[in-house]
Amino acid sequence: MLACVDVDYREDESTAVAACVLFHRWQDELPADEKTAIIPSVEDYVPGQFFKRELPCILRVLEGVGVPLDAVIIDGYVWLGNRDQPGLGGHLYEALQKQVPIVGVAKTRFAGATLAVEVLRGTSAKQLHVTAAGMDVQVAATRLKSMHGPFRIPTMVKRADQLCRRQPSTTSTRPL
Repeated sequence: MLACVDVDYREDESTAVAACVLFHRWQDELPADEKTAIIPSVEDYVPGQFFKRELPCILRVLEGVGVPLDAVIIDGYVWLGNRDQPGLGGHLYEALQKQVPIVGVAKTRFAGATLAVEVLRGTSAKQLHVTAAGMDVQVAATRLKSMHGPFRIPTMVKRADQLCRRQPSTTSTRPL
């Protein structure tokens, strides 16, 4: 099972909703299941330590998955530079005891992210920046490029973003 995760912060910035879209194959058009978790108290944003705010939210929604994961796709970087500079994805990889590959998909270029592979999808001239832990980054980039959807952002990545923005509480909308 594959998972795309994302987090949205509510107006007061102290509450978040984390979303997880589960699917079987990289090319799937429809999710197998969707989960959300409300996190009523999140850490304040601290520049350079974004993972401290976002990681607990992602871990909370992943707790509700209940099946082994083959990979988790995040909105962001796995590595901010070399492998001793973890981004959100690197911290997630550690939190999952390096048992689940993490693929980071960033929409904007981070100057120090020298391990990122640029991917063009659809007819977009804007690149996505792919990083990975537990999986070769070239393999991750190829798989991301193969994901469903004619646009720059793959369908499942977009769905995770939409789900966390729209869902007010923990739900499961489709059976596995």
